[in-house]
Amino acid sequence: MLIKREQRIILAGDDIAASEITPRAVFENRRRVLQAAGAASLAAAGGVLGMSRAAFGAYASPNPKAQKLAAATNAKFVVPEKVTPYQDVTTYNNFYEFGTGKSDPSENAGTLRPHPWRVSVEGEVKNPKVYDIDELLKLAPLEERVYRHRCVEGWSMVIPWVGYPLAELIKRVQPTSNAKFVQFITLADPSQMPGIADPILNWPYSEGLRMDEAVNPLTLLTMGVYGQVLPNQNGAPIRVVLPWKYGFKSAKSIVKIRFVDKQPPTSWNAYAPNEYGFYSNVNPTVDHPRWSQATERRIGEDGFFQPKRKTLMFNGYGNLVASMYQGMDLRKYF
Repeated sequence: MLIKREQRIILAGDDIAASEITPRAVFENRRRVLQAAGAASLAAAGGVLGMSRAAFGAYASPNPKAQKLAAATNAKFVVPEKVTPYQDVTTYNNFYEFGTGKSDPSENAGTLRPHPWRVSVEGEVKNPKVYDIDELLKLAPLEERVYRHRCVEGWSMVIPWVGYPLAELIKRVQPTSNAKFVQFITLADPSQMPGIADPILNWPYSEGLRMDEAVNPLTLLTMGVYGQVLPNQNGAPIRVVLPWKYGFKSAKSIVKIRFVDKQPPTSWNAYAPNEYGFYSNVNPTVDHPRWSQATERRIGEDGFFQPKRKTLMFNGYGNLVASMYQGMDLRKYF
């Protein structure tokens, strides 16, 4: 449900200026794609000029062999920042099933077989079902959204995803009143994923959301990026994208979506609960035990010598998510 006014959680010691959280008028009236050569500006309520793909950094060298995904741009969910180059988005990844190095997924994920693929939706739902990936692609109109992303390690990207709200799937399976959380379970096949041999985590990878987080309009069930199907290293063929949370919450290569009555175990929280909380909302005032979260480095912007930028509360999406956490101690529920 869209929030009708800008909201912000006040934390003890929170010194993030209100101006750093994206105003609703600006957020809702951005325009990225000018469909015709004669288009000039969009006289929207916030008076924000439309921007072309080129203005957002261009879609540099997408894979010419990849399947294209036709999707209309949803202008309500486009950040007015330069899109991270395709080469960086597809070669600088965390996907431990293919190795712990940032280049390991792009080098090793060729063994993943993203088709055929099935996703089981089960648990506390009235209509459990096993969906084929081709069926999921057609379940709802695909949207292109440009989201800002923040990794817990201190780097960030701006990525044009293709998918539709997870809420579209949820309303079809009809959760029961007992469904309080959604759990995502990902593929763990050693024949396809060489990193499974390394017992860093308790495979398969598991992540979870509260129900209100799952149906939030930002939560994207994602099948593509840069107008194409997801590359293997980016979570093919289906993942979830949660732009107000740290990147590890966005589970990749999903094979099960379970609706449960209790908070599900999640992989990084189980591995190091003092470092990785269940919620893992982007919060510059709560540091990771081994590094600060107050600033970030944008990948693709001149490397390590580029000045870091300040991290925004909820990654700048506070107007759409802050109300879900009112009254919570976000230092305890980090």
